[in-house]
Amino acid sequence: MEILLMLIKATPVVKAVLALLLVMSLVSWSLILYKFFSLGAALRKSVRSLEQFHKAKDLAAAVANLNLMPTSPVYYIAEQGINEFNRLKDNRNSAEIIYNNVSRSLEQGVGDVLAGLGGSLSFLATCSNAAPFIGLFGTVWGIMNSFHNIGEAGKASLATVAPGISEALIATAIGLFVAIPATVAYNTFLNRINRIETELTNFSRAFINRVQSEVDAAYANMRAKA
Repeated sequence: MEILLMLIKATPVVKAVLALLLVMSLVSWSLILYKFFSLGAALRKSVRSLEQFHKAKDLAAAVANLNLMPTSPVYYIAEQGINEFNRLKDNRNSAEIIYNNVSRSLEQGVGDVLAGLGGSLSFLATCSNAAPFIGLFGTVWGIMNSFHNIGEAGKASLATVAPGISEALIATAIGLFVAIPATVAYNTFLNRINRIETELTNFSRAFINRVQSEVDAAYANMRAKA
């Protein structure tokens, strides 16, 4: 109740700073909860998709297994790769052209997926860096206002200064309350995205290896028939 009374008595500028920090806190916590579940699901699905891909006997069976998990990040990458593979194969391009183009399609797919997964992390980084300084601004303004009031009253004592400074310091405390969870969450999610990137990169390599083996086998059969 004492803290609530101090906030009520705070200056309009300090109240505006606290309102901004409150909005930042609500949005950052919403993102933290959303990213916690979405990145966790993306990592699990990526690992499971890669396992299913390795178990398949050929590329067609592998793609069929991935079709059972359309929400997996791997599915989008595989779709890009298989579309490019089928387009080049139907046009009877050389094996080298097929390898290079499919590899680029897979790389682009990985980039698109990672951009989507990390799109909103910039807000957490902003909260992590800016919230302490926003709170500090509210603190400095509150202290300036306290000293201004002391100057007008013409007397200074601890009893006179302490309430105003206490009100002002709340802004710094709330700024840290916003920044610390955002920093921890940002680093945690960045590490999780790096793990997902590793899984997606491993999938891309496995995919291109399957393409290479099947294309080599197809060209070998054509040479044998010739």
